Amino acid sequence: MNPCPCGYLGDSNGRCRCSPERVLRYRSRISGPLLDRLDMHIELARVPIEALRAPVTDIEPSSAVASRVTAAREIQMARQGTTNGKLLNRQIEKVCRVTRAAASVLEKATVALGLSARAHHRILKVARTIADLAGMAQIETAHIGEAVALRRLDRVRVNAAVVAAPAANE
Repeated sequence: MNPCPCGYLGDSNGRCRCSPERVLRYRSRISGPLLDRLDMHIELARVPIEALRAPVTDIEPSSAVASRVTAAREIQMARQGTTNGKLLNRQIEKVCRVTRAAASVLEKATVALGLSARAHHRILKVARTIADLAGMAQIETAHIGEAVALRRLDRVRVNAAVVAAPAANE
């Protein structure tokens, strides 16, 4: 989706003239239950033309990425007979084993962001996949942190609630 009604929020050219209220109204059209069903929601900035013209020198080849993804998928199939994204709720606790520190981070994020059980489970499944890509047996704090960071619109909803709360009391 666009970041705002005009599509230019956060763009370095400064073309967006949407008010914060208009942006909140626009983003609130997507319901919480629908967002809960999306594993990841991230923001991507427009790529400057200079970057498009620059020679690419330090990029990881697609073949290396494909090898890591294939290895992670094989780990998942061997461990649980399906991919992490298809885990049932009752399987998540068994498969998505987290360190104590990672469990603490996830608990704090769940409370701070007001996440639903569904969002909590999605974060665990994404974190499990991140750990699999790194070849780790357990989910570490960095994996949880990255999975939470990939749920951008959860943070936007919390910020919108904080912004809207004072207006409701006036």
